[in-house]
Amino acid sequence: MLAAGGSPAALEELCATYWRPVYGFIRRRGHGADEARDLTQGFFAGFLERRDVEGLDPSRGRFRSYLLGAVKHFLANEKERARALKRGGGAHPISLPLGDDRDLTLEPADTRTPEGDFERQWALALLRRALERLRTEQEAKGRRELFERLKPALAGENVDGGYAAVAGELGLTTVAVKVAAHRLKKRYGELLLEEVARTVELPQEIEDELQHLFQALEG
Repeated sequence: MLAAGGSPAALEELCATYWRPVYGFIRRRGHGADEARDLTQGFFAGFLERRDVEGLDPSRGRFRSYLLGAVKHFLANEKERARALKRGGGAHPISLPLGDDRDLTLEPADTRTPEGDFERQWALALLRRALERLRTEQEAKGRRELFERLKPALAGENVDGGYAAVAGELGLTTVAVKVAAHRLKKRYGELLLEEVARTVELPQEIEDELQHLFQALEG
């Protein structure tokens, strides 16, 4: 599971990664967009100040389940906590991308339950995290343009113009582009497994959690 004793920066990164599932859950519990933003900010501000992740008990299960339970507990006590936690008042300051409306595509436009939306947004957060790590790796190797052109293939989509077009644009052979796409897919899968492994306690839980992730995306 996520390591105890993490640095403040590491904990803030954790919150920045998983704020979307929390926001989506709160939103679907009937809170308006502005209130949901405040509650999400307040939840993570308290989470960081208390450094809750450091006290995780392995017997309490996976981090996904723990975080969902923590949000439910937070909402059950929101009236008592509102004054102290609204917009992070009195807590360790954090920066979450809550002001970017392009990211807040979680409005209740379907019949998904709050728990179902949390699970789906959790899965998307892990995929997004793995993708960002892959992008960083490719940029460090000077392959950002190739990565951006091949990125649709990682989601099973067609690359604009096909591999031959990419090869022509970047001065590569079609074979080289195909090999690069294959390696990107393989590395993306490895990074996703690493992200999943960070949220479970035991190695044997990784495969089940990965299957749960894909089921949540299909639901």
